[in-house]
Amino acid sequence: MLLNKVFRASLRSGIRLQSSSAAAAKTASSGHVGSSGFSFELTDQQKEFQQLARRFAREEMMPVAAAYDKSAEYPFPIIKKAWELGLVNGHIPQEYGGMGLSIFDACLITEELAYACTGMQTAMEANSLGQMPVIIAGNNKVIGKYLTILLFLTLSCFMVLRLCFLKGFAVTKPMTLLQVAAGATGLAQRALDEATNYAMERKTFGKVIAEHQAVSFLLAEMAMKVELARMAYQRSAWEVDQGRRNTYYASIAKAFAGDIANQVATDAVQVFGGNGFNSDYPVEKLMRDAKIYQIYEGTAQIQRLIIAREHLGKFKK
Repeated sequence: MLLNKVFRASLRSGIRLQSSSAAAAKTASSGHVGSSGFSFELTDQQKEFQQLARRFAREEMMPVAAAYDKSAEYPFPIIKKAWELGLVNGHIPQEYGGMGLSIFDACLITEELAYACTGMQTAMEANSLGQMPVIIAGNNKVIGKYLTILLFLTLSCFMVLRLCFLKGFAVTKPMTLLQVAAGATGLAQRALDEATNYAMERKTFGKVIAEHQAVSFLLAEMAMKVELARMAYQRSAWEVDQGRRNTYYASIAKAFAGDIANQVATDAVQVFGGNGFNSDYPVEKLMRDAKIYQIYEGTAQIQRLIIAREHLGKFKK
């Protein structure tokens, strides 16, 4: 209850996500070009809602993640709380009651939520699969009627298919693909943090295992991969927020982040040793959860096909 009051107070004090218009997106995205050159610094507003998502993930989601994983129940209470805080459906335009999030901003939130549990995070954001085609191709009447009531249900699937046949458009998913990459990065960061904390506590031969070179080098490799995955999805998100085609960067981000999520989760289990297989520790779930990132929203192999096509296309005249 206290946590919710803090979140609500934060929202009232000015945490408002940016408009999806091109002008607002250029200002909001952290990779903006200013007087001092290219900047990786987040805006104060972005830092605020990143912290909001981080607190919610770690204080509301993490304590119940294992229980939901075991019971396989749909996490309605968690999703309801996230919705009340504006952490769900942030991509809906402001004129239809949403936050009008930029792609970059949405990905920041996704990474934080995925840190706690990628299952719950995916459930929260699956709505976009049904909503984005309506936003892209629907007229004002269609958007106004259906956008505020969609969940990802059979109704939305049939409606999207009907729109596709009637309008003859091809649906693109720049936001959905990048949020998958951001989610994979969040999982990898969690795996790295869990492995590091364990390595700083577990002792062998009179010292913590983090002081053994074999373990410290493994953690270093994991850290390198996480940082590069984050840069990949943020670069791609920044590109699309500038109004540019980001197929090349989106596929790189998705393929790389999906691969490193699996690699880092596997390495985390290795650091834990035999305890890595024990459900009393969190890394075995991370390893299970990681695999989907090499499969859905385009397999790792399909992403490489796209990257190769885009790369070779630059050399064809």
